[in-house]
Amino acid sequence: MRYGGSALILFLLFRFLPGRTIWHTLETLPTHLWILVLTGYLATHCIGVTKWRLMVGLAGSGMRWTEAARCYFAGLFGSLFLPSLIGGDLVRAGMAMRIGRSKAGVLLGSLVDRSVDLVALGLLAGAGALLVPGSLGPKDRQIFVLLAGIALIGIAIVVAIAVFLPARRFSYRMRRRFVRLRIAARSMAGQPGAVFAALVLALSAQIVFIVLNIALAEACGLRLAFRVWLFVWPLAKLSAAIPITQGGIGVREAALAALLLPFGAPAVLSVASGIAWEAIVIAGGLIAGLTSLLMSRFDSKARG
Repeated sequence: MRYGGSALILFLLFRFLPGRTIWHTLETLPTHLWILVLTGYLATHCIGVTKWRLMVGLAGSGMRWTEAARCYFAGLFGSLFLPSLIGGDLVRAGMAMRIGRSKAGVLLGSLVDRSVDLVALGLLAGAGALLVPGSLGPKDRQIFVLLAGIALIGIAIVVAIAVFLPARRFSYRMRRRFVRLRIAARSMAGQPGAVFAALVLALSAQIVFIVLNIALAEACGLRLAFRVWLFVWPLAKLSAAIPITQGGIGVREAALAALLLPFGAPAVLSVASGIAWEAIVIAGGLIAGLTSLLMSRFDSKARG
């Protein structure tokens, strides 16, 4: 069904937009640009490895960087086959729980790591929102304000459930797991500087991704101010977390076209640049999976 959802959204995009123009735009992208952006994409994910290892390490996982990289790249590969961008987190955490010293630490560290990423995207989108109001009409501003309000209400509901749900409703085994999570949380709370460092790493990585995306978009003929991308790109990426398509494919492109439309961007070029980025994500995920496999075999031979 998820593959069908992605196929349906892409079909509709190509149905209502000139598909030949999209493909012709992609064909004009030079080979060296594809290689450069793909290399930058994979190198930036090394920042992600460092950030994730820092978070699970604070919670007591005790993994080496190479072990963290193996799990992280496996998760990057898994995100191609699991719903939304969150699916890869499950693969990463599952592998890490067999390697790390603390399963609770891996779970909590992974949760905090993903939360840091979401906060980073929110901060970038917020910074962009402060810079682009002059580019939007009153009606478009109201739409974005409404979306922000809905998102805040959703976050408030989740937090309220987490805070007020009685612990006695859970079994003794689950309560023991909650205690382990609390111990790991206290370990992380005692080192706020490390969490701030993770946020800086997340912001740096997302900014690099935006720059790489701009390089593809400009090669497609879509030239917009950096502040517009700073506002739109994080929101489009957040939309990919909705678990209705395979790895967010289709949703991200549709969201990007819709978000850029108020800024005068032709939808056909927005979709073309989105598909180009999707190709980078897929190629990067496949390379990451192969890298994780090779690292696992090398580690097994080293231990043997």
